[in-house]
Amino acid sequence: MTGWRVRDYAQDDLEALIRVDMESGTTEEPPLFPLSDAVTALQARHPAVVATADDVLIGAAVSRVEGERAWILRICMAPAWRQRGLGSALITALEQRLFAAGVRAVHAVLPEGETGATALRNCDFGARPGLVFFEKRGPVTPQSAGTLSSLGAELPPGGLWQKVAGMQREKRLIERRLVLPLAHPELAAQHGVELPRAVMLFGPPGTGKSTFAHAIASRLGWPFLELFPARLAAEYGLATGLNRRFDEIARLDHVLVFIDEVEEIAGERGGADATAVGVVNELLKAIIRFRGQDGRLLVCATNNVTTLDSAFLRHGRFDYVLPIGPPDHTARTALWKSYLARAGARADSAVLASASEGFTPADIAHAARTVSQAQFERTFDTGTRTIPTTDDYLDTIRDTKPTVSAAMAQEFAQQTEKFARI
Repeated sequence: MTGWRVRDYAQDDLEALIRVDMESGTTEEPPLFPLSDAVTALQARHPAVVATADDVLIGAAVSRVEGERAWILRICMAPAWRQRGLGSALITALEQRLFAAGVRAVHAVLPEGETGATALRNCDFGARPGLVFFEKRGPVTPQSAGTLSSLGAELPPGGLWQKVAGMQREKRLIERRLVLPLAHPELAAQHGVELPRAVMLFGPPGTGKSTFAHAIASRLGWPFLELFPARLAAEYGLATGLNRRFDEIARLDHVLVFIDEVEEIAGERGGADATAVGVVNELLKAIIRFRGQDGRLLVCATNNVTTLDSAFLRHGRFDYVLPIGPPDHTARTALWKSYLARAGARADSAVLASASEGFTPADIAHAARTVSQAQFERTFDTGTRTIPTTDDYLDTIRDTKPTVSAAMAQEFAQQTEKFARI
């Protein structure tokens, strides 16, 4: 005598099944399928069986059928009934119902050693130890999806962080100060590290500030939302628009908010008209509210940090004020290498890096694109594939005016000395 009876699941078994499921786990690993998936399958009347002893539910097996395949979502047993053959009885009864319904293959994924693993082997389920289970969870909940869509947010593609060529010094600084604490908040908390909420990036035009903002969002897997002050001003008036937009942002779970050329709305208030003063005040209040929630990061960028209102950069508003300057020789070499590889060019990246001193990443991208376009047109006209050389790039570099002049570079160095907070 087994001491139990196996039967089909009935709707009034749900409460007892959930209770047994909560007692059933034998490992610390969470199940692949959450309990909500099993409940949904039960409500949709997918095949499921329960075992009872003296009219008390002591075990269950729940499945979900997908065409000719079925997944076992749950195998749960009361602790007192383990290792007595109950798991095998539940699985046998469930698979009989599945095969009778036309299912050709039954699958189950369990943590090693979890309740039901031995029973699956006893029922001739073959384990495939060479497989690795991969999982990626999206950052957007159904509740946030509508708000993100209405705000015009985007989910950056994965891999943008890895595609940021050169700029290794800035990249390392941003990863360690911003990305790592936000990606590993529990570890950060163990070391007393406060999660960053807002960061200011400053530097000459074209140095990659917006590129870094997108890459940070991609690295974290968070939605990216850029605020455009001109649009807010046109819709509501700028001060009101900022207030409304940050109220909407507060409803999101995770988001990176980016404001480019923030000096346009956060300039020095001394001598400004009442409207401009009101805008700065509203933005300062919005930042304080923004900092009160987890799972978000405000990234502001400016070409000239000296034009910002002094209150804007005080401690407690921005965690870091990071300089993003023109790439040095090493960074320019790395940038050129990435473009040369893409074009299949036979050129010396170190020579090009020396010749392009003062170039920003945007300048280098423009020069590389110009050479590639010229070679493409030459190949099209002649019918013969032409490979760009070092001289081709040097000619283009000579014709390209650097974005950052010597005076701008000196001014940036002075701003870094005075304002950088890393």
